[in-house]
Amino acid sequence: MKKFMIIFTLVFFFWINSFTEPAAMHIMEGFLPVWWTVFWWVVTIPFIIWGLKTLKTAIDKNPEAKLMIGFAGAFAFVLSALKIPSVTGSSSHPVGTALGTMLFGPAAMTVLGTIVLLFQALLLAHGGITTLGANAFSMAVAGPFAAYAVYRLLKKAGVKTGVNAFFTAFSANIVTYSVTSLQLALAFPSESGGVFASFLEFAGIFAVTQLSLAVCEGLLTAVAVNWLEKHRTSLKGVNFS
Repeated sequence: MKKFMIIFTLVFFFWINSFTEPAAMHIMEGFLPVWWTVFWWVVTIPFIIWGLKTLKTAIDKNPEAKLMIGFAGAFAFVLSALKIPSVTGSSSHPVGTALGTMLFGPAAMTVLGTIVLLFQALLLAHGGITTLGANAFSMAVAGPFAAYAVYRLLKKAGVKTGVNAFFTAFSANIVTYSVTSLQLALAFPSESGGVFASFLEFAGIFAVTQLSLAVCEGLLTAVAVNWLEKHRTSLKGVNFS
C-alpha cells in the first residue's frame, strides 16, 4: 500500500505539472518541413502494424491482459504529459514507455505510445498530428526498442527486476530525446557545422533537464515494477517479458 501511494503521489505531481505550461510540447504541429513529416510517418507505420499484431496475440493468449495494457498506456500518458520547456519547438518530459515495454515488448508499446501521443495532441495541444509520426518514432519506437535491449541484457545477467526497471526506463528516456535531437538536427542543420553541430546543440540543451528527468523516471518505474511484482498473484496480466 505504501508503494502504491508513492506511485500515486508522483504520478499526480506529474499530471498537475502537465497543465502549467500549455505552450510546451513534443515537436509541435507544423514545426517540421513537409518532407520530414512524411518520412517519419513512413518509417513509423510498419512498427505500428507490427505492434497491433503483437497486442492481438497477447490479448488472444490472455484476455485478462487488457487491464495491464490499459495501465501501461495510462502510465505513459500521465508521465509524458509533464512538459518542461527546453528548446524552441519542443520540450523535456518523462516518456513512461519502459513499463509497457517490460510487460508486452517494444512493438506493443509502439501502438500504446502512438495512441498516447495522439490523445495528447488532441486533448492537451501537446505535440501535433502532422508531427505525430516523428514524435511516435522517437518516443514509441526508438525509446522502447532500445530500452528492451537493455532490459533483456540485464535480465540475462541476473539483475533484479526493480534495478533492471530503473536502467530500462533511463535508457528509454535518453534514447527518445537523443532521437528527437537528431530529428530536429536533420530538419534544421546548422549553417556552420551541419547536422552534427545542430545535433550537439539540441542535445546539449535537452541534457540540462533530461538527465535529471531520466533518473526520476527510472526511480518511479522501479517503484511501479516492484509493486506489480509484489502483487502479481492478485493482478491479472502481470508477466514481464
